[in-house]
Amino acid sequence: MKNFISILISYLKRNRAIIIAYIIIYITFTVVFSLYSLPVEAVLYAAAMSFFFIAILASIRFYKFYKHHNILHHMAVNITASIGELPEPVNSIEADYRELLLALNRERIDLISEHDRNFTDMTDYYTMWVHQIKTPIAAMRLILQSEKSEQNIELSAQLFKIEQYVEMVLGYMRSENMSSDLVIRKCPLDDIVKQAIRKYSASFIRKKLPLQYVESGITVLTDEKWLCFVIEQIISNSLKYTHNGKISIYMDKDTENTLVIEDTGIGISPEDIPRLGEKGFTGYNGHENKKSTGIGLYLCKKILKKLSHIMTVESVLGEGTKVRIGFITEEFKHE
Repeated sequence: MKNFISILISYLKRNRAIIIAYIIIYITFTVVFSLYSLPVEAVLYAAAMSFFFIAILASIRFYKFYKHHNILHHMAVNITASIGELPEPVNSIEADYRELLLALNRERIDLISEHDRNFTDMTDYYTMWVHQIKTPIAAMRLILQSEKSEQNIELSAQLFKIEQYVEMVLGYMRSENMSSDLVIRKCPLDDIVKQAIRKYSASFIRKKLPLQYVESGITVLTDEKWLCFVIEQIISNSLKYTHNGKISIYMDKDTENTLVIEDTGIGISPEDIPRLGEKGFTGYNGHENKKSTGIGLYLCKKILKKLSHIMTVESVLGEGTKVRIGFITEEFKHE
């Protein structure tokens, strides 16, 4: 009702010139009839008759105006509607506005198409670059493994970091349009976690950090590749910020569908936790560690949202961090 009244007021304001003109004409006729001592009843009768016909005409015009408004309001709410669904113009001014909107829409479509082409070209280039750079990385790893020395061990660790960054670039590029790359199926969670652990086994040994892993024995509905990427990123962060103690991976005791990755690292400031996962946000620890970019958790949050999983973070500064991944799905069950 409130919306109807506001539309009615808007309609009256739009036609106020006609309303004022009618009132002026009525007053003019009344004054002239009075000056010439003519019966004013004739003016009143004519005014009543004309008001009746004007009211009918105004009602019809208001109905069209109201319908016109509802169509435009619906298109504004559902912005994905085609510009071709605009109602037909009722006058030349509306026709001009319609042509202007069509011209702007054509320009918008051209800009979107150009952006999509540029993005596709950039994605193709970086994908090709990532696959090409993996060849010299693999070659350098073989060379370093041919001779055992402290220097080669350290160089292998740095080479592993390079490979991580390369994979992060590929993950970042693919995450922009990952829907077409998803393969959702039931996967044993332990297989995915063990795959991520194996990748970082050398890092655990080099940092002399123990890993406590309790198998879950469950199956989850997910994309194996992308979930593994997320778990790898979380383990990588735990290794980066944990210098003493241990890293633990287990299922939450309170809920059987939540994986917990816990470390005894430097922790996260309470004020930084709500902003974790924002693009480019590094927080206090990121400022302390100049190499931190914050892109890892941003990708994790983005990927898990696509997979319909939930990530929450609990942390105490100086004591450690718990990252929980919740698998909210009816297909979640014990093996």
